[in-house]
Amino acid sequence: MTARRVTGWFGLYIRGLAMGIAEVVPGVSGGTIAFVSGIYQELIDTIAGLRPASVLVLVRQGPRAFWKVHNLTFLLVLGGGMLTGILIFSQLIATWLSVAKPVVWAFFFGVIACSIVVIGLPRERRRFLLLAPLGVLVGLGFAQLEPLSGSAGLWLYFVGGMIAVSAWLLPAISGSFMLLIMGLYEGVIGALTGFEWPILFSLAAGCAVGLLAFANLLSWLLHRYSETLLSLLTGFMAGSLVRLWPWSVEGVLSPEAYTALTGQSAWLVESAIAALGGVLAVYLLTRLE
Repeated sequence: MTARRVTGWFGLYIRGLAMGIAEVVPGVSGGTIAFVSGIYQELIDTIAGLRPASVLVLVRQGPRAFWKVHNLTFLLVLGGGMLTGILIFSQLIATWLSVAKPVVWAFFFGVIACSIVVIGLPRERRRFLLLAPLGVLVGLGFAQLEPLSGSAGLWLYFVGGMIAVSAWLLPAISGSFMLLIMGLYEGVIGALTGFEWPILFSLAAGCAVGLLAFANLLSWLLHRYSETLLSLLTGFMAGSLVRLWPWSVEGVLSPEAYTALTGQSAWLVESAIAALGGVLAVYLLTRLE
């Protein structure tokens, strides 16, 4: 457990807020935000520490020891920030995407592009040059996937929650993108804005199961093969950037081609400013503590 002052807890809340906002947008991973802001290892280890044996701590040592041993204040503050980000910004981002789509994608393009640099630079050079290109190829293939069609029952939202939260834990793959591929993204956004509780509870239950199942494996991999895993994931992020290209309409277009095809403004100047804003946002996140 990391000791924090009041400002440290506020910084953690802001990280959670940023992670929540990121997860609303397909293609941007909350795990990326956790990594570049310096809390990724603590997050994975804290979640991985919640296992059936934890009940013994609660029974033998009491609630206070259980809370402290399992770093639950960390999860509470971070989760509060994430929930705030999701609830406040899900509707805002949906509106912005309908009004000025290139500007929104440009901001998150800047976020991920800067995150690639932040995560990739510290990697061991030889292993990175060997593994990152493989990650790029996988990311490019992943970005070409098309959403599934058809109606979704509550069970599918449960499965979607398991898959999305597993993706969220990785500093590369977006949980919301996985929901998009499964054809659940619009339903989840609608459920969030319309408070459709059966869908939200099914999704939350799937997320809880996915967290407990995947966090232990990921913690084990990070402690033993962190350079290999992060090199692959950095390449994956670079390959999947194509999904965030601001002027994408069934393929990557230039701003001029985007306007000619859609009849909509390319928002070129605003998008350039937004991309720089995304880079600045990542830089500020790395300086929180």
